[in-house]
Amino acid sequence: MATHTKTVSLTDLQQKILSNDLSNDTDNAGIDSWIQDAVDGKINNAWKRMQQEWTTKLMDDNSFTDSIPSNQADFVALVTARSDYKNRKQRDDA
Repeated sequence: MATHTKTVSLTDLQQKILSNDLSNDTDNAGIDSWIQDAVDGKINNAWKRMQQEWTTKLMDDNSFTDSIPSNQADFVALVTARSDYKNRKQRDDA
């Protein structure tokens, strides 16, 4: 599976504000870890919403007769390959 690297930019002021609440050793590992944990939490919540929404849609779709994958990667591949799938931007634009 490919890994995508995203960059977060903080001003000195923002760094100081985060350092008030977060462990901030010399290499900023505390802040970096917190940022990663925040992204992981967002992904987990998005996954739960996607799984719930699409499990219901698949179960209600009379033309869908396959089994619903039990693992995350196969589930996402199935859903995103469907012609009725739209990502957030596509839903907002519609």
